[in-house]
Amino acid sequence: MKNPLIVITNDDGITAPGIQTLIEVVKKITNRIVVVAPDKPQSGMGHAITINAMIRIKKFELDGVTAYSCSGTPVDCVKVATAKIAEGKPDLIVSGINHGSNSSINVIYSGTMSAAMEGSIEGIPSIGFSLNDTRIDASFEASKKYVEQIINYALENHLEGNCCLNVNFPAVNEDLIQGIKVCRQANAMWEEDFQERHDPAGNPYYWLTGKFVNHEEEATDTDEWALKNNYVSVVPVQYDVTAYPVLEQIKQLEND
Repeated sequence: MKNPLIVITNDDGITAPGIQTLIEVVKKITNRIVVVAPDKPQSGMGHAITINAMIRIKKFELDGVTAYSCSGTPVDCVKVATAKIAEGKPDLIVSGINHGSNSSINVIYSGTMSAAMEGSIEGIPSIGFSLNDTRIDASFEASKKYVEQIINYALENHLEGNCCLNVNFPAVNEDLIQGIKVCRQANAMWEEDFQERHDPAGNPYYWLTGKFVNHEEEATDTDEWALKNNYVSVVPVQYDVTAYPVLEQIKQLEND
């Protein structure tokens, strides 16, 4: 596809280093780029949309491309980009590069992945990119080669089933990355706790804590295994959340 129209967004905010890396790579592929991203960090927003407040956008130049900061959520950014800003239907929507992993259960909470999912809902091929590193000085350098490769694949190959791709990078130098592993979402989740604390007035408040637990440590076909073994994990994700194996099981309800 020559000179495709690509929309770039994220959930870490318009000034995040991850989106600057994504812009740098996409500029090698096309000069038709629209950047619409939150004006502040929106991590953990999931598929939230703004329904009870105004959405404001501000246009400016970012790394040589047209960009808009948006007061809404990551999903709002995609909706505004496709409905009001992009001149025509985008050929691809890319989200990220997120500061932190969105593997396994994190895909449910992720604003990065919800932005990509919104693209697939609108019938646009979409990819969410994340780096398994939350350090403030995290380097996105090793991801560039694979971002370009995966974007080019998505542009050249139709993704069946209105799905999007969830791509996660290990936090290692490029020479240690073992390649790309196409895999499934691991059965891993957060075991959470709320610490009770007290403010200076003595009133209680709660602080979310917890630990991440992988219930499939030995499985070698999951995104968690791929990241642990220095692979770039690629998981196809769909917005149809129907539990198909249970459909027949509960058919008896129709006759009760």
